[in-house]
Amino acid sequence: MTQAADLLDPAERLDLDGLRALQLERLRNSLRHAYEHVPFYRESFDKAGVHPDDCRSLSDLSRFPFTTKADLRANYPYGMFAVPQERIRRLHASSGTTGRPTVVGYTENDLSMWADMVARSLRAAGGRPGDIAHVAYGYGLFTGGLGAHYGAERLGCTVIPASGGMTSRQVTLIQDLKPSIIMVTPSYMLTLLDEFERQGVDPRSTSLRVGVFGAEPWTQDMRREIEERFAIDAVDIYGLSEVIGPGVAQECVETKDGLHIWEDHFFPEVVDPVTGEVLPEGEQGELVFTSLTKEAMPVVRYRTRDLTRLLPGTARVFRRMEKVTGRSDDMVILRGVNLFPTQIEEIVLRTPGVAPHFQLRLTTSGRMDALTVRAEARPDADAATREAAARSIVQAVKDGIGVSVEAEIVDPESLERSVGKIRRIVDLRERRG
Repeated sequence: MTQAADLLDPAERLDLDGLRALQLERLRNSLRHAYEHVPFYRESFDKAGVHPDDCRSLSDLSRFPFTTKADLRANYPYGMFAVPQERIRRLHASSGTTGRPTVVGYTENDLSMWADMVARSLRAAGGRPGDIAHVAYGYGLFTGGLGAHYGAERLGCTVIPASGGMTSRQVTLIQDLKPSIIMVTPSYMLTLLDEFERQGVDPRSTSLRVGVFGAEPWTQDMRREIEERFAIDAVDIYGLSEVIGPGVAQECVETKDGLHIWEDHFFPEVVDPVTGEVLPEGEQGELVFTSLTKEAMPVVRYRTRDLTRLLPGTARVFRRMEKVTGRSDDMVILRGVNLFPTQIEEIVLRTPGVAPHFQLRLTTSGRMDALTVRAEARPDADAATREAAARSIVQAVKDGIGVSVEAEIVDPESLERSVGKIRRIVDLRERRG
């Protein structure tokens, strides 16, 4: 599918020199805005011995200090805001399950830019004005639902604000209202897939033609499963609330070769997770973002903890990020071996008799850590098939990752479901002093 030039907005038509000049102008303005209006950034820059005027080239950004989630929590709730409260039009927040939530504010201009970026993302995914978009991300403080909703409306779509949950009703809505686009987490799309099949409806018979999936890492194997069983194009969208929400980067349907970062608004770096050193293009590390146009809450070198690498643009002038392979803080170190949930996902997806729903349970066995892969059986899997699947998973993890684990095949739909991000890791290990 070739992207017609008249469907691109002006920034998507820039050449590389024009893009870099725009980025530098916006970067200098954003650094100055943060320094002058956010006490945290003034103190942070001064302590590092840098000033916004020291940024004379894009490479100079590496001289500025990082921002972390801990910094945002330490300034909870409004300490990172750069505009007066009367200019704030909306608040979003993280779940706060591991501590204080991070609160994000938006001015009217921020909300408009965000809608533009999601609209651009949907257009890159193959969406067009007049399409019907079924939004099954959660609405509320989570940025997914409202971010997708207003972006789809900005593109000119008709929006079904389904949110998450009530899975059987979602299947009915998809059959009756005939959306062409669905925006949802990939794990919940698999839950919908199970429900279609439970109701005896062929998932390939629906009106859906594009699925825009985000909010959690997912693999190429999962893409193939969704595309084959739903007969749709499955593409990746990326974002995080601290930077704006969904719409920071998007995979283009014509290439499906990584997510083009909307670099006219979000400047990316990839750094060594341990040293913080900026890595050359093509090397894997931790993704870092600096906002270029945000008013309410600019972020400077925000450490996302997402692991990826930067690549040259293909379908657009903007650089691409490879699909996120995991998070540095989701990495499990099991008896000296680094393991990511996405590696287990690839194994589960190719194991006969099990559904693509799994959970990693970490426990302590004596002086050693132990890991059990808990995967749901398919409804037609008998006891012998379950036993064979467990053995297969254990052997595949040993052969492919190099560590011994246990596997447990549980009943269908017995693992905890989430309408947002699935909880992949349950850590029950004893804390040693």
